[in-house]
Amino acid sequence: MAPTLQTPRLTVRGWRIEDAPAALEIYGSPDVARWLSPAMDRVTDLAAMEQVLERWIADDAGLQAPAARWAIERRSDSRIVGGVVLLPLPPRGDDLEIGWQLLPEMWGNGYATETTHGVAGWAFTQETDEMFAVVRPGNARAAAVARRNGMEWVGETDKYFGLTLQVYRLRPDDLARSLKTAAEQSTS
Repeated sequence: MAPTLQTPRLTVRGWRIEDAPAALEIYGSPDVARWLSPAMDRVTDLAAMEQVLERWIADDAGLQAPAARWAIERRSDSRIVGGVVLLPLPPRGDDLEIGWQLLPEMWGNGYATETTHGVAGWAFTQETDEMFAVVRPGNARAAAVARRNGMEWVGETDKYFGLTLQVYRLRPDDLARSLKTAAEQSTS
């Protein structure tokens, strides 16, 4: 089960069935769906979103920490603004992927970076030594978030999902540098 994590502005918590309307806003958005993992298509109605959440909740119960799926909830008003995953990548599950999806109206607020800092920071306390973001070519926003998180571009591969994807790696030292930079920028 996914633990609840707190960041300065966000609560990152496990999904609930009653989150379906908010989740549909995210995963039903064409602007979000075009960048989703090939393992997931755009969700088009509330009943389908409820089924997806039921499957995620059931799957999460069987995942080994730190793997999980979370809703990203803004602390100021409890609005769900996105989702984040930390999941084994196919085909063998050797690599751990961190990925985020935000409502388009929430893009540009730093929520993806803040979420990644929180989730990765926790994951690195769970005997994880690296994680990856896989980004579709052309997804400049995701690539920029990966770099802001301290992730290092390691190249392109077709190892995951049978698509050519850009791969970014995050290790504990990379995260520490990113957090230090973020702290310095917030005080200047």
